[in-house]
Amino acid sequence: MNQLNEQKIPKAPSKIKHYLTFALIILLLWGSAFQTDSTLGELIEGFPNMLDLLVQMVPPNWAYFDNIIQAMLDTIRMAVLGTTIGALLAIPFALFSASNMVKNSWIYYPVRFVLNLVRTIPELLLAAIFVAIFGLGPLPGIFALGIFSTGIIAKLTYEAIEGIDKGPLEAMTAVGANKVQWVSFSVVPQVSAYYVSYVLYSFEINIRAAAILGLVGAGGIGEYYDRTLGFLEYDKVSTIIIFTLVVVLIIDYVSTKLRENLL
Repeated sequence: MNQLNEQKIPKAPSKIKHYLTFALIILLLWGSAFQTDSTLGELIEGFPNMLDLLVQMVPPNWAYFDNIIQAMLDTIRMAVLGTTIGALLAIPFALFSASNMVKNSWIYYPVRFVLNLVRTIPELLLAAIFVAIFGLGPLPGIFALGIFSTGIIAKLTYEAIEGIDKGPLEAMTAVGANKVQWVSFSVVPQVSAYYVSYVLYSFEINIRAAAILGLVGAGGIGEYYDRTLGFLEYDKVSTIIIFTLVVVLIIDYVSTKLRENLL
């Protein structure tokens, strides 16, 4: 009977936990709004201005489309080259960051720190630094995207390397295989599909990032964003936005299909 009674008695609900979590979230939201001087009243007051801006963007100026085709192609080229540079640089970084490849923590922890540092710096800041070094044009944008891609691809790849099956590694060690043979015949077959998927994912991100790097003089379609916004030509801005959206959607679709076939 005691056992039956114990089974019938419901366990203490975790409602208090949910209430406390909800209260904490509300407190964080209120504190963030207070510290940033953001109020719901300001949002309501500014809403008509948002509608006015949308009205000025419609209809798009389709005659401006011919002026931005070359800039969009430059943006895609920047993303392709930047992703390629990042994909190549990510390989050694990923190998030296994986604890099952490099047993010495004095090696893989500093390499991971470098990757964390790279991912911390925004692409716009990287582009601005390279613009100061190389001058205006697509080259600073390519280098900025390359470094940023290195951080993303290397992190995801070394995590995949650490999750591979240890059986082949142990078998190859038993027969006297060296590190190069480890990587060639055990790591690469298990990680290659993930690596290509991460490269495609990084390319998707870089297309979006390359579209705004022109705001700091790094070339591409971003220069036209800066130019049209500066002159309040919102009908042209909407044309650029629609064109960018179509390109991003097409690339996302193709990239997603490729990743589905790989994994």
